[in-house]
Amino acid sequence: MVSYEDYQRSVGSQTAYSVSVSAGMISQTFQTAPSERSSMPPVAPQGVPVLTLFNQNLNIRIQGINGAVIGRRQGPYVKFFENNMYVSGVHAQLKYNASVGWCIVDKHSSNGTKLNQRPLQPDVEMSLKTGDIVSLANVNLQVTINK
Repeated sequence: MVSYEDYQRSVGSQTAYSVSVSAGMISQTFQTAPSERSSMPPVAPQGVPVLTLFNQNLNIRIQGINGAVIGRRQGPYVKFFENNMYVSGVHAQLKYNASVGWCIVDKHSSNGTKLNQRPLQPDVEMSLKTGDIVSLANVNLQVTINK
């Protein structure tokens, strides 16, 4: 098993590899060049619903990875936020809990995370459902969860 942090460090390597993320309960095999890896959809373990956060106007479509950081400087979604100075380097985190479902956690972001226009308290998991709107600073993302 490889931790999520080890997975993140290994993304830059040139060789093909197989990763099993224990915290995220995700198994994924890459056989592509590093530049193609970031655009690959995550493979959800059997029984885990697929979380998608999207904003069609901004051309953002994120598939949830358990334990993944959303931010301008860290996490698998950097390419969507790297030029947005309102989104913190480590803004929020996605988590999947079998008893609750998908959740989002604000990580002490400078400009806040909101769920349906309600500010989140840092480090408090808030469950997500289809139709919710997650706001990361000035970016609104609609939630869909497919079972």
